[in-house]
Amino acid sequence: MADEALVEAARKLFAGRVEFLLSAPALKFLPDPGAPEIAFAGRSNVGKSSLLNALTGRKAIARASVTPGRTQELNFFEVGEPTRIRLVDMPGYGYAKAPLKVVELWKRLVRDYLRGRVELKRTLVLIDSRHGVKDVDREMLKMLDEAAVGYRLVLTKADKIKASELEAVLAATQAEARKHPAAFPVVHVTSAEKGMGIAELRAAVLEDASI
Repeated sequence: MADEALVEAARKLFAGRVEFLLSAPALKFLPDPGAPEIAFAGRSNVGKSSLLNALTGRKAIARASVTPGRTQELNFFEVGEPTRIRLVDMPGYGYAKAPLKVVELWKRLVRDYLRGRVELKRTLVLIDSRHGVKDVDREMLKMLDEAAVGYRLVLTKADKIKASELEAVLAATQAEARKHPAAFPVVHVTSAEKGMGIAELRAAVLEDASI
């Protein structure tokens, strides 16, 4: 359970200024260093935009799209006045219908960002509770392990399955996390729609940004 003082500090921070900064389709467009960064990764349609909106308490800070694979660049959002944290929405992965050339560009952009960004403190890898960890997720986890970037696994859409099924998915996800050297041992369970786990995840983001 997250520390109550940390939860409250995170609530206050995210209740303040949250603004879109820029989109970076290539590394040369990255913003100048200025704040610790927390990146969000996940399969297309995993609920990344919805989770970002829930964390920031906004309805459309990140545009939720019904078309998987729409995000093709790194989108940066600033939190706090002055800026305390930058949230980085990474391109969704695993969308089979995307052209191979586009997929390769995404991979290169994400890999180069992960390996070379000193400001990156932690990555949150979102996993759909209804499906659990897939091979395409394991590819992402391997990329993070190789880049030596610490990450947290976050189950999304936890309200969409039965409690017994969620328990099994959580156990399997925790077992997966133990196989990866860069994975944080605690798996977060969230529902953007119901607000489940949002306050704790917000606190984790603030904690990670402070390391």
